[in-house]
Amino acid sequence: MLQRFFPKRADNDYRGHPLALWLFYPITLITVGRSLVHIFRDDGGAQSIATIPLDSFTPDGAAGVVTIFALWGLSQLLIGLFYVLVLWRYRVLLPLMYLSLIVEYLSRMAISNWKPIVTLETPPAVPGGYLIIVVSLVMLVLSLRRTPAADG
Repeated sequence: MLQRFFPKRADNDYRGHPLALWLFYPITLITVGRSLVHIFRDDGGAQSIATIPLDSFTPDGAAGVVTIFALWGLSQLLIGLFYVLVLWRYRVLLPLMYLSLIVEYLSRMAISNWKPIVTLETPPAVPGGYLIIVVSLVMLVLSLRRTPAADG
């Protein structure tokens, strides 16, 4: 089973279910798009999307939060570009990508419970996080299953 996550040879020889491959395209697009919002939006999406009340912060405190969101956006951009690379050249790594999504979103939830952020409303990332975990679990299973055509 570990061989499916860490193949000896990384190539485009993906043999899992096609749905797991095709659903990874919008996940990649969303990851890259979200990263660009965090980098380029004036508030980094902190107040306008996540409803963090930046206007109640000191100017320096608000600027610090916006910078942290932009740095987070950079991390997301690098991950998203790695996803693009996997889709373009190394599709055999798709199960590892779904596993990394599950670990990332479960870790986000754990850290958010440990160190909560005050928001005015529930940020869209909260219900979206639950959805991505469920979808990623299903796609992980599908990506690990060999299709009859792939084995023939």
